[in-house]
This record gives sequence, structure tokens and C-alpha cells, in this order.
Amino acid sequence: MSYQSVFRPGLFAGQTIIVTGGGSGIGRCTAHELASLGAHVALIGRTVEKLEAVKAEIIKDGGSVSTYVCDIRDEVAVGQTIDAVLQARGRLDGLVNNAGGQYRTALKTISTKGFEAVVRNNLTGGFIFMREAYTRWMEHNGGAIVNIIADIWNGWPDIAHSGAARAGMLNLTESAACEWAVSNVRVNTVAPGGIASSGFDTYSPEAKAKILEYPPTVPLQRYGSESEVSAAIVYLLSPAAAYITGSCIRVDGGTPNARNTWKLEHHTRSKPFTGFHRATLPKLLTEGK
Repeated sequence: MSYQSVFRPGLFAGQTIIVTGGGSGIGRCTAHELASLGAHVALIGRTVEKLEAVKAEIIKDGGSVSTYVCDIRDEVAVGQTIDAVLQARGRLDGLVNNAGGQYRTALKTISTKGFEAVVRNNLTGGFIFMREAYTRWMEHNGGAIVNIIADIWNGWPDIAHSGAARAGMLNLTESAACEWAVSNVRVNTVAPGGIASSGFDTYSPEAKAKILEYPPTVPLQRYGSESEVSAAIVYLLSPAAAYITGSCIRVDGGTPNARNTWKLEHHTRSKPFTGFHRATLPKLLTEGK
């Protein structure tokens, strides 16, 4: 069995696309879909074992892939990594800025050092990758960039540091979309809501309890799937999105549209798109079942 993408085979044939945070979760899924559509995927991450595991999966499925260990917060390393991709592939058509992460804690408990670390992980690192991809290749050759943010609308209590960083990434995307349009570089964002991925298993017990309370607060009454996020990313990288830049696609089941003035009805009518043939549910959603 192979990836069941809704996009046509060969859509990205001959293209090279970087996916940061490609060793797990949404990044892993997106890398698989892009490879299944003909792209050479350059996987970026900090853990070589994770990257090599995904590389082995993609190769087994017949895809083209390479791996690069890089901390997105290190601008020297980012420049060297992009140079290595260009040297090996001779081009860079797309960048998926997916790497990031955060922890749940009350705003009053966040130290300055902790705040800056999360901002660097979710905003500064993405900026560095965008800038280096642009100045080293896309400025003269065009390309598409997709930045992954989050369901930040109306604030993000208990995750305020990451919410601030990702809101900054949204604004940065809108600015870059205008400045870089002259180079035929499109820059957009995808904002996932509660997505059932391996990231669920990285949180504290308290945070996991909050995650389990999530579906009833969503109009579509469920978690999203990794492949639903990947499909949005792939669309924005594709020629079909040639007139879309500076925009954001929400993949959140309508969560920000729920209001206290409206009582959500429980239902099971919304069925997830599950195109990723290697997807597995996080342990949080399967333990004890």
C-alpha cells in the first residue's frame, strides 16, 4: 500500500522540497506525501535516528529522500544545510517550516529564558530558514514556502509563549508574501488545531488530560488527522495555489468558531481523511482501549 494522496501522481516530479521537523508527526506525514508525488524530500531535524527511520520508510515506498541533522535555531548550521541541499540537488523548490514545539504552563510561571527559548524554536528558527532559503536560491529562482503555525485565534492560555511566537510567524508570513512576490516566491501558513499525532505523547499528564477534553469543544467533534494537515500544505506548494500568498489555511474542525452563545451538539458524522498509509494513533488515544 502507498500514500493515498488526493493529488495527481508526479505533481512534484523533479522538485526538491525541504521539510523541517521531518522525523515525526505532521512533518513525517508531509514528507511521505510529497515523496509519493515525485518530489525529492530533504528531511531536516535534530535527531538522526528519527530522520533515518523516516528515510527508510520513504525509500521502501519508492520515494527519493535525503536527511540533514540541523538545529533550526543555529543560523550558521541552517545556511550550511541549505547549501548542502543545493549542492546535492541543484535546486530548492519548496520549504515546509514545520519544526517547533512548546510546553504547557501558566504565563506567570514562564521565565524570560524559557519564553525566549520557545520563541526561538517557533519563530526565530523559521525566520532563519525562510531567509536563507530565499537569499541562497529562491530570490532568483522562485519557490513556495509554507509555515506551520497553530490554532492561536483568541489567545492561547497556558501556552502563551508559543502562541505569541506563532502569531509572529503569521505576521512574518504576511510581510514576506509582499516583499518576496517580486521573486515569484509565495509564502503561506497552515494552522492545525488538535491533530492526532505523536506530539500528543510528549506532553505532561496534566496537558494530556486537557487534550482528551478537546473533541467536544470542536464543531466537527473530533481530532484532525496528520494527512488532513499535509493535504493543505501540499495544496499551497502546488501550482493550483499560484495566486495564493500571504494566506492561512486553518485545519481545526472549526474550533475558533465555537461560541458560548451556541451549544455544540454531539455527533459522529465527520469522518477524517486518512491518506497516510503508515499513520499510527498516539498512545494517548489508544492506551486502555
